[in-house]
Amino acid sequence: MKFERFVALRYLTRRKGLFAIITTLIGVAGVSVGVAALITTLSVMNGFQSDIKTKVIGAQSHILVFGRMPASTYPEQIRKIEQIPLVEAAAPHIYGQAILSYDGQSVGLVVRGLDPEQEKKINSLSRSLTEGSFAPKDWAADAPAPLVLGTELAAGLGADVGDDVVLISPQSISTSAGMFPKMKKFRVSGLLRTGYYEFDNTIAYAGLADASEFLGLKGGVTGVAVKLHDLNKAEQAAQQIREAIGLGYSVRTFAQLNSTLYAALKLEKAVMFIILFLIIIVASLNIAGNLILLGTEKLRDIGLMRAMGASPKMIRKVFMWEAMVIATLGICLGIALACLLCWIIATFNIVELPGDIYYLTKVPVRMEWSDILAVVGGSYFICFFAGLYPAAKASRVNPTDAIRYG
Repeated sequence: MKFERFVALRYLTRRKGLFAIITTLIGVAGVSVGVAALITTLSVMNGFQSDIKTKVIGAQSHILVFGRMPASTYPEQIRKIEQIPLVEAAAPHIYGQAILSYDGQSVGLVVRGLDPEQEKKINSLSRSLTEGSFAPKDWAADAPAPLVLGTELAAGLGADVGDDVVLISPQSISTSAGMFPKMKKFRVSGLLRTGYYEFDNTIAYAGLADASEFLGLKGGVTGVAVKLHDLNKAEQAAQQIREAIGLGYSVRTFAQLNSTLYAALKLEKAVMFIILFLIIIVASLNIAGNLILLGTEKLRDIGLMRAMGASPKMIRKVFMWEAMVIATLGICLGIALACLLCWIIATFNIVELPGDIYYLTKVPVRMEWSDILAVVGGSYFICFFAGLYPAAKASRVNPTDAIRYG
């Protein structure tokens, strides 16, 4: 073992006086609590972000292609898209705006047309149905077309499965009496809950043919939804899709479609990281105070080592090793404590969330190596700087004065 490391470990384990021992333990505990708090908080935030992303992608898809495609064109475009190696599956979709009227109430919403069987290839929307279905098998031929509503939208209108509602299109139709808005009666065939409030409160789902007829697309669609093999290659896949289908279409990834939401989540995580990192900075001040106390306590020893030939650089290394050992102990204990806390939070329902708001009852937790490495690296960086001043001060001690007055 090198001289500096040996002396540092000896000073750490053989401190004299209760106060010196307590300050060392406080330094270790401060770092461990700061590391544990930071990792646990980031893991909980990762859990919420992952849960939100799962719900958004589960109701949409990885990439959406927007642009009107006639009935004779979109099957060929889907074939071109599915030939791209990064693409797993593709399905047609229709998006349009309308007004939903029921029992004297009206609300603006988005009408989404889909083929239930093809939709299963690109997302998990069908698993979000809480009641009914997109295309009931026992649907009467003379009954109004089926329409699935989000649970929040249905609750706001007071509508339920089996109720007849009216969709009003912003497109007008010309009659002998003048221009009138286009209206069509639908019957609620199911209720759907994705867990994402914006979707559950603003979207109604109709069959592809019914939505196309209602919006005047004549059998066409407004785009294609795409699922990828690897979500992390969305930007690369989007560029390949643009090249495959040609000009006149807008290709947007899930991150671009929900850019405001993801930007807010990233900002929140960054702010929480900065705020909680202050705990580690405070802990590093305890380390600095502990090393200053050590330098005063061991003043005579420092003078003797200098007189025996130890250079100022060696003295600095002794104190830096002391700071790094305290930081390492604190970081290791902090990681262990964080793992324990995350396991407790994920296993036991300590914090009960309101299910009608979050659609989950337990706090989601997801530990990521990148966050742990960032916390560990930042903690070492702060603790290293905390040890610089005490180390520099100890290395400038005059050997004669230290032995005489130490």
